[in-house]
Amino acid sequence: MAVTHQPAIRLVSALGALGVVFGDIGTSPLYTMKTVLTLAGGSTTPATVFGLLSLLVWTLVIITTVKYAGFAMRIDNEGEGGILALMALLGLKRAPRPLIVAAGLFGAALIYGDGAVTPAISVLSALEGLNTVAPGLQPYVLPLAVLILFGLFALQPLGTAAIGRAFGPIMLLWFLIIAALGVRGILQHPSVLTALNPMYAVHFLTHSGYAGFLVLGGIFLCVTGAEALYADMGHFGAGPIRLAWGALVFPSLVLNYAGQGAVLLSVSTPPDNVFFSLCPPAWRLPLVLLSTVATIIASQSIITGAFSMTRQAIHLGWMPRLRIVQTSQEGFGQIYVSAVNWGLMVVTIALALGFKKSDNLAAAYGIAVSATMLMTTGLLYIAMREVWRWSLAAAGAVALLFGVVDSAFLASNLTKFAEGGYVPVALALMIYGVMAIWHAGATSLARRIDEHVLPVADFMATLPGLGVLRPPGTAVFLTSSKIGLPLVIRWYTERTGALHAHVVTVTLDVESRPWVADGERFTLSRPAPDFLMVRARYGFMERPDVPRLLAQLAEQGEPVDPAKVLYFSGLERVVAGDGPGALPRWVEAIFSALVRNSVHTTDIMRIPPGQLMELGRQVSV
Repeated sequence: MAVTHQPAIRLVSALGALGVVFGDIGTSPLYTMKTVLTLAGGSTTPATVFGLLSLLVWTLVIITTVKYAGFAMRIDNEGEGGILALMALLGLKRAPRPLIVAAGLFGAALIYGDGAVTPAISVLSALEGLNTVAPGLQPYVLPLAVLILFGLFALQPLGTAAIGRAFGPIMLLWFLIIAALGVRGILQHPSVLTALNPMYAVHFLTHSGYAGFLVLGGIFLCVTGAEALYADMGHFGAGPIRLAWGALVFPSLVLNYAGQGAVLLSVSTPPDNVFFSLCPPAWRLPLVLLSTVATIIASQSIITGAFSMTRQAIHLGWMPRLRIVQTSQEGFGQIYVSAVNWGLMVVTIALALGFKKSDNLAAAYGIAVSATMLMTTGLLYIAMREVWRWSLAAAGAVALLFGVVDSAFLASNLTKFAEGGYVPVALALMIYGVMAIWHAGATSLARRIDEHVLPVADFMATLPGLGVLRPPGTAVFLTSSKIGLPLVIRWYTERTGALHAHVVTVTLDVESRPWVADGERFTLSRPAPDFLMVRARYGFMERPDVPRLLAQLAEQGEPVDPAKVLYFSGLERVVAGDGPGALPRWVEAIFSALVRNSVHTTDIMRIPPGQLMELGRQVSV
């Protein structure tokens, strides 16, 4: 998307980004310091507090400010960001690059794991603030969290356009308040600001041994939403996101973490909840309510991101076709994917019930995001070499810095694997398996369909001798075949003994770029009289619209009336094949089940149901 430089529009976009991009990272102060302090043994000595605070601040600087805002957001796929867009840019524009594709896909699959954990840990951590208001409410925290989570997912089919307009101002209020609370804490112990010196972080890591290594897993929680800066770049543009981060989000987070550090320096025994101890007792209940709303917004952003990533994966051919509902005409990102929504809901509520407290859930958090960040670093290195044309030394030095940091965080998080870290990894492996099986099956299916291709001119020349009737009208055949005569036309002609006077075939190509201009939308060829072959191009962020495509053809003088044509499409029933190239039986069985339960191609092309005829066919893979 084009990024405007008009100050007023940039400010509005930056405000919108607060509600969509920064919800996850913005609510991390609720649980990060508490988790880090537990890993550090509960010590509140100046050396420990300064070391922990310095690690938090410089992790935000290196990963979020430098890596994502400074580097990643400068490498975009025609305005779109995120690991799938980066994978498409690097891995699909040339000969197949399986390692790049595998890294991108597994990184995307890991984000689904993050999407299940984030709502559970965020909402629980906010509601646990009730314990600081009235300890007797503790038994109600978990049931209330489950109720809120259920309501959040249950409201998704209604869309979020109206609610979304309020997200930005609410998160603006949230960041201003956590910054003010941080200042309040700092005023009690101003010396805490000396922890901004990175040497305190270095000293802590070099003198804490294995305990310091384990602490990194908790420190990483402060940047778990950093990937969203890159992934949501296409919605707001890099400029507004950087503006919101540098002018408000980053300073607010640093101030709040410093305030929490000041509280710890002021006590010998750490409070149960460091974040809420920053607030005067009389204001804690309103803060709990605001925190809950902020975590709901953070969760909504994660869910919306999962919907958007699913659409990208479907259009790139790596995920079964799912029904996607556009919930608003105001924005392309306002979509709803039922299967993803209810799947995430089940896993999220199960996590909340299984782990019961945000402290326990922290063990399940971090592996997925740190692994994704490491894979993003690998892709960024390739982009620096191939897109920016950097030298091997320059690109290697930058990638090495990011890679060492990402690897250290991933290694520390892996120590929590048995305590719950296996959950997002298992979920990611399952999703990655579905992606790989679907792509392998779809590739095999397309190859089988194209096996016995006839030249169009030869086939059309045989029709008079076979007595095939040519009734008036136009038949539009939707096909994936890119060479010769689509098999669906042969099947239809052989079974009916007829073929319309005018034939149009439409083949869709989903490209590795997000958008395709209307002027580049299609190419035409005429292999025989009254036979028009259309190759239509769509970006992976677009939804194909075949009737609109035909209207564009009509505007160019083609004898096609979208309101009068009859569409034909093959409906494949997948069966086990044999011989060379056949899929393993277990892969075929899973792929067949995915095909049966996926949305048919025509359902995502805006084909009017009353003008569509589907032809059943059996294909071995």
